[in-house]
Amino acid sequence: MISRREFTLMAAVLASASAGAANAQGKWQPGKHYRLVVHPQPTSSAGKVEVAEYFWYGCGHCYALDPALEEWKTKKASYIDFIRVPAMWGPVHRQHAKLYYTLQALQRPELHSKAFDAIHVLGLPLSAPEEVSARAAQFAFVKDFGITAGQFDNAYDSMTVAMNLRKADALTQNLAIASVPTLVIQGKYATSVDEAGGETQLLALINDLAAGEKPR
Repeated sequence: MISRREFTLMAAVLASASAGAANAQGKWQPGKHYRLVVHPQPTSSAGKVEVAEYFWYGCGHCYALDPALEEWKTKKASYIDFIRVPAMWGPVHRQHAKLYYTLQALQRPELHSKAFDAIHVLGLPLSAPEEVSARAAQFAFVKDFGITAGQFDNAYDSMTVAMNLRKADALTQNLAIASVPTLVIQGKYATSVDEAGGETQLLALINDLAAGEKPR
């Protein structure tokens, strides 16, 4: 029977080997362009390579990156499953995370970019010191897009949203997400715009790391 320490070392070796496959030409350097996640996390994208963006609606850098990610989504390889996970650090982050998952529960993913615009262009925080005020502000936002009070309440208070919030909280802690936007590939590698060297480089790096994890 192998020890926990031996298992951890074996996992690290396997992760490094996989990263090497995506780095065959020495284009990307671990520790510079991306990091090996200390505690790799299982993904929910069965049969595909999961690319997760950890973000916060109040983050200007996340807002700036969003159009590039939206365009990349339309061109990404079919074996890549792209998801977003709102970072969960404090009350405001939780309120924005709840808005994100409420929009998903409403099946209105196109309002994701509208939420960014509301905060960064219109100056609407979509958050408040009290939960009830944050909820009212978020309903006022979605109401302009044809969502009724009943539809909003059903989604906002749903078990699905509550479960997604708990999962996002656990992932934020387990992956030690310290800044956003952070991109995590297959729960193993983490990177950012600054680490990759720019938006274009980031998208190329994501594609290469994902290719190294492509199901055989």
